[in-house]
Amino acid sequence: MLDWPPLGTITDCPPSRFSGSRGSSYIEESIELTTTAPAIASQAGRRISPPHRLQGSVSRFVRLALAGMALTLATAGCFGGGAPAVKSSPSPTPSVAATTAAVVPPPFTATGSLSPRYFHTATTLQDGRVLVAGGCCNGANGLSTAVLYNPLTGVFTATGNMTTARYRQTATLLKDGRVLIAGGFGASGALSSAEVYDPTSGTFTATGSMSTPRIDHTATLLSDGKVLIAGGTVSTKPLDTAEIYNPATGTFSRAANAMTTPRAAFTATLLNNGQVLLAGGSQGLKNPAVYAELYNPADGTFKRTGKLATERMDQTATLLPNGTVLIAGGRVLGLTNLDAAEIYDPATGKFTNTGTMTFARFDHTATLLQSGRVLLTGGSPGLDSAEIYDPATGKFTKTAGPMIVGRFRHTASLLQDGEVLIVGGTGSPGSAGRAELYRP
Repeated sequence: MLDWPPLGTITDCPPSRFSGSRGSSYIEESIELTTTAPAIASQAGRRISPPHRLQGSVSRFVRLALAGMALTLATAGCFGGGAPAVKSSPSPTPSVAATTAAVVPPPFTATGSLSPRYFHTATTLQDGRVLVAGGCCNGANGLSTAVLYNPLTGVFTATGNMTTARYRQTATLLKDGRVLIAGGFGASGALSSAEVYDPTSGTFTATGSMSTPRIDHTATLLSDGKVLIAGGTVSTKPLDTAEIYNPATGTFSRAANAMTTPRAAFTATLLNNGQVLLAGGSQGLKNPAVYAELYNPADGTFKRTGKLATERMDQTATLLPNGTVLIAGGRVLGLTNLDAAEIYDPATGKFTNTGTMTFARFDHTATLLQSGRVLLTGGSPGLDSAEIYDPATGKFTKTAGPMIVGRFRHTASLLQDGEVLIVGGTGSPGSAGRAELYRP
């Protein structure tokens, strides 16, 4: 039983002990109360703030449901121990039955901050930390700084600087645990340079250069440990060339064959059979890449595969547990944001429509969760919405709550504990220097 008094008789509590801001660390619980007392029901929706004190066994952010109505208390750190009773005056107080039940916490919570950036890369290392490198902007040059996120502490710390400031580059986790950074945009324009980050020493070192400068390209780790670099643009012209990086020699070599079509702002996905699906993108002004193609490492060839159900660029592509690929969102050559999604089946070589997203979005992220579902976050022009795709139903549903800030051109990295780290981006004030965690 819990005795509830008139609010005016709640004892004093130092204001500094209260917490109610979005960024505060708290746990939500629910105490479900059943009562017909008008004196209690009339308090519904009223926010308790300092200098009030409630004495009980729960020292957290508590949400009370009073006769089907909500009363929110900002009480983090203000409760003491003892019986779950509220101190009151001798005046008669109604008696209510109380039960404690878990409440689903907000799906997105704030974590450490970092120097502002977007168009950066984020790579989950083998030890569970996340390397965040480069990004925009330091004038037109991009950033050379990099930081490491530690999931155990929720803190970003500086690591070695890149050898070249860059943004819109690619980052690929190699099989030996190092990270290949390639291309992007720097002080001289599109870059052909590349470098490798060693987590053991915390340093970047230059490696071989690509044969062609590239931005808006893709980098895909192949089954043999080499990396396929494909497409992109130089001087606004989409490329049909590709090259292979060999970590053993630290060199790039031109692929024996060209792609079937030039493309930039597209996706590249390693399939379970070892081939790489290249889909969507732009072939030039008002010229979308309608057909997808497959790269076969066995013979170094590119071959056309199915036609996309919807032409698109700046979309996401996610390999699902059953071996198919989810293609989601994007835009039609900068004219229309898309809420359409489709599935590529390697067995048939065809694309088929799946459920429609809850929001049209591009420059968003898509992350395969440990459950096999896909989390999609943000997107232009700075959406704070997020949604989940369920392959079992083929449907998208909104997450239980929005992100803390709207953002696009950000990154989303799956952590070893199943949470997703969302970093930087643009589109909302302060988004570039903020990070948050999604808890499935």
